[in-house]
Amino acid sequence: MEGLKSLFDTLGNLVWGPYMLVLLVGTGVYLTVRLLGLQFTLLPYALKQAFMPHKKKADGSDHEGDISHFGALMTALSATIGTGNIAGVATAVVLGGPGAVFWMWITAIFGMATKYGEGVLAVKYRVVNSKGQMSGGPMYYIERGLGKNWKWMAYAFAFFGTVASFGIGSSVQSNSVAQAVHTSFGVDGWITGVVLTVFTGIVVLGGIKSIAKAASLIVPAMAVFYVLGGLAIIIYNAHLLGDAVGLIFSDAFTGQAVAGGAIGAVIRYGVARGVFSNEAGMGSAPIAAAAAKTDHPVRQALVSMTGTFIDTIVVCSITGIVLVMGLISTGHFVKPELTGAALTTSTFNQLLPGPGGWVVSIGLIFFAYSTILGWSYYGEKCAAYVFGDGATLIYRLVYVGTVMLGTVASLDLVWSAADTFNGLMAIPNLIALLLLSGVIIKETKDFKAKRASGELH
Repeated sequence: MEGLKSLFDTLGNLVWGPYMLVLLVGTGVYLTVRLLGLQFTLLPYALKQAFMPHKKKADGSDHEGDISHFGALMTALSATIGTGNIAGVATAVVLGGPGAVFWMWITAIFGMATKYGEGVLAVKYRVVNSKGQMSGGPMYYIERGLGKNWKWMAYAFAFFGTVASFGIGSSVQSNSVAQAVHTSFGVDGWITGVVLTVFTGIVVLGGIKSIAKAASLIVPAMAVFYVLGGLAIIIYNAHLLGDAVGLIFSDAFTGQAVAGGAIGAVIRYGVARGVFSNEAGMGSAPIAAAAAKTDHPVRQALVSMTGTFIDTIVVCSITGIVLVMGLISTGHFVKPELTGAALTTSTFNQLLPGPGGWVVSIGLIFFAYSTILGWSYYGEKCAAYVFGDGATLIYRLVYVGTVMLGTVASLDLVWSAADTFNGLMAIPNLIALLLLSGVIIKETKDFKAKRASGELH
């Protein structure tokens, strides 16, 4: 087992090396240029589309799809807003320095263009499966957009996604919940496992409509709770805010606050953890986008784009700023021996004694649980592509079982393997995005033209 873990550690370091980070961010930069900075000019319109009530056609009939724009966004956000927003940001700040927060922002800005492109292709190339439901995502836009000769790459993405879902989606997340519950309430892991497995089973076995309904309730509530809690800490320690923001910007280009002062480390950890958190370019979110009821691929793509903004620019920023404020208030990280979620919890608690730590503990529990729900849909669609629609029920049962397993087992090997396969998903997806960028531009122009003519609102 140690040898296998060592193998996946090595592969993971290769997959998540500098070439991957350049490819991920480079794709976002390339699409930003070709789309003329669409994420800047259309963000207000996109946010409006995301949260406005669902509209049917003029004749009263509904658009093709399974769930609303909001439901698709919440399903995607349920998977992206997770432990990365709490533990991942802390890891980036500890290993890269305060400036890593700035590079997370940069990654998110360009990642919005990537997420937009994924959304366009997901809806354009989606299909209706044997159960009358929408199926879409990178495997479908690779096969249908690039042609049959690329089908091997579609299968590769779907296989990587299926395997990754059991780790990054279920067992790793349930393990985080069990640890948080044990730390905060003293409850044994197996008890948490039983409760979590039952609640997961009830939602997951109901399919995408059940998942979207649960996500639409959980995600807004947990995000608002965490953001308001973080803002309360920032306001309570407002005298530290200016220095914290200043340090984030200065350290981003000097690396002075990092051990060793390496600017490369600041950029590397900021970019890597930013991508890990918002999943732009990973190919996961477009699987949810494909299920949306929409009148044009671009409309849902704009909604999908807002997910990266909410995840990183809003939620991750709260964590990052509070951590840097804690660094300034004490002259070092609150507990230098800690990292990840434990450091975030300690910092929140130090800056707002009492309720501060609870904000992180409760947030982590719900963030991780929502990720379990979102990734179950991603993995299910990937498994159905590889093994056929008949494999759906088997996949759901196995997935629910790994939730229980995660609460009682050591997951070092699982984490290493999941991290590797999660990264491998991005490679075929990014290749497809670059090769199909012309389609993204064409659909964007078509949408703008129809809006200008009044054909679309």
